[in-house]
Formats: sequence, structure tokens, C-alpha cells
Amino acid sequence: MLQANDIEHRFHLLEQAIGQASQACSAERNVPGELRDSVRRLDRHSDTAKEVLLSQDQPRIHKLMHDMERLSERARQVCINVPHLSAHMRGAVSYMHGQLMELKRDLRIS
Repeated sequence: MLQANDIEHRFHLLEQAIGQASQACSAERNVPGELRDSVRRLDRHSDTAKEVLLSQDQPRIHKLMHDMERLSERARQVCINVPHLSAHMRGAVSYMHGQLMELKRDLRIS
């Protein structure tokens, strides 16, 4: 597993990506509720995630990462299936999903 400062850095990148996706949702018209809800819930999860990640409590970390992955995947699928979303919105969600998957990989969570 990564060292605490590496986890903090990786998590900071994820927080930024979630923030960008949240801003894109706010700026975009006609964002499907499912997408808006997924990003909002990811943002709420990220509020407590740093503490969980640094706790080294493996069951809690696994649950957190799986919950966040499920929400991120849901947001990504909406972007794939809704043609009217802007490239900015799609890019923000794709980047967010990528950052989450990199953190998950670095934590060696399958």
C-alpha cells in the first residue's frame, strides 16, 4: 500500500476531479438527475474519505472505494448514454473516474 503522504496526494487529485465534475454539473443545462446525484454523492463521500483512507482500516477502505467506484461508474455510464452532454461534462466525469480508478489501483483494491 502507498505511504500516507502518497495517499493524501492521490486523494487530493481525486478531490479536485470531483470538484471539477461538480462544477461542470452546475454549469451545464439539462444534466440528468442520475448524473447530478452521482456526482453529489461522490462529493459527500470525499468529505469523509481522507479520514477513512488514512485510518488503514481495510474493510472500511474497501467499502468506501467500492461505493465511490459504483457512483463514478454510474456517472460515466450516463455520460456515455446521454448524447446532449457537452464535451466538458463528459471530460470532467471521465477524468474523475480515472482518478478514482488510479487511487483504487494504487491501494491495491480489486
